[in-house]
Amino acid sequence: MKKHDPGAPIVFKKGFHRLNDEPYINYQLNRMINWSGGDLDEVARVSRQIGDFDDWKKILMELGSRALAEDRTANAIAYYRMAEFYMSDDDPDALRCYNKSRELFYAYYADFFSPPAGDAPAVEQLEVPYETITLPVMHAAPTGEKKGVFIVHGGNDSYYEEFFFPMLYLRQRGYEVYLFEGPGQGAVTRLRSCPFTAAWEKPVMALTSHFDLQNAAIIGVSLGGYLAPRAAAFDRRISRVVGWSPFPSFWDVYGASHGKARTAMLRILLKANMKSAVNDRFARALKEKDLHALALAKMLPHYGAATLFDFGKMISAYDLAPVADKINQDVLILAGRSDLFIPSSVAAREIAMLKNARSLTFRLFTDDEGAGDHCGCGDTKLMLDTICRWMDALDARNRG
Repeated sequence: MKKHDPGAPIVFKKGFHRLNDEPYINYQLNRMINWSGGDLDEVARVSRQIGDFDDWKKILMELGSRALAEDRTANAIAYYRMAEFYMSDDDPDALRCYNKSRELFYAYYADFFSPPAGDAPAVEQLEVPYETITLPVMHAAPTGEKKGVFIVHGGNDSYYEEFFFPMLYLRQRGYEVYLFEGPGQGAVTRLRSCPFTAAWEKPVMALTSHFDLQNAAIIGVSLGGYLAPRAAAFDRRISRVVGWSPFPSFWDVYGASHGKARTAMLRILLKANMKSAVNDRFARALKEKDLHALALAKMLPHYGAATLFDFGKMISAYDLAPVADKINQDVLILAGRSDLFIPSSVAAREIAMLKNARSLTFRLFTDDEGAGDHCGCGDTKLMLDTICRWMDALDARNRG
């Protein structure tokens, strides 16, 4: 197997492409290309053949096998990783694909972790004790003079290998970076069976106390737009907060994308404890192979929920409002004008509730910039550069 050269320049792919008529499938295909290492031309040739999640699995596993046979490891990592994305947890191929992707990733990028010349590694793999398990952490020391510290994590369906190159880019910009997976994410849910917690300060404080971090900036991506500010509300070691998408609450996000009437009906059924009504409707949607229902079913185990009713009961805890007055750090919120999953309209509520933030900056990205989609997948470098410019501006302010 060829290995990736650690000295190669970091280049982020740009562009958000119309690859499939189903918006959610289309987004994940773009994510696979821009964040995970898929090949645009190769994916475009087969993307229109994907009509449901069975097609998704079959085609991406075939792409993974072909890329591996042709020694295109970076592409194979992306295809096996994303083949697992829409598989149910009881599908034996899900864990096989996930483990295959991880195996290939750490073999292909081995020289970052264990340089052949015996030099200090660019990236350390560490573990932080958390409750009855440990959380995986990648640590990258800055190149050149240290400007600050970043704690970075993803959101609802992330795995931290996906943010490997953003971590390296921030390292090149002079930052020490701690990239980690928390409960409900990546290996922590798949291999250590630890589901999400709305009290995200617990895993974050496990990390900040373990490494004795001070004046750290935290970046949370997607659902991380709730998780990171939530952690900052309780952890005074954090001085700056980046919500790489606004996420005031699960209900705000659900209501903005599904409509007020549908949201109100679901909340009425949940409040009335009409478990059968909620779960029977969901079961019918699954039987009809509704893609949104199937994607939601994939999420449930990662939250420790056996049914949609159980999930509905727990998501009210994912709400910034009760703790927003405790957030007194500098805050940056990034949103996309055409975000499919988290409409930019929800940002107004989050901005209104952050009354005690030391400073509050909001940046809305547009389609013309190429970053109007969810989490600016179409231009990762623009997102990172925006964060770094914000950090520089705060440093200048603090110097007077």
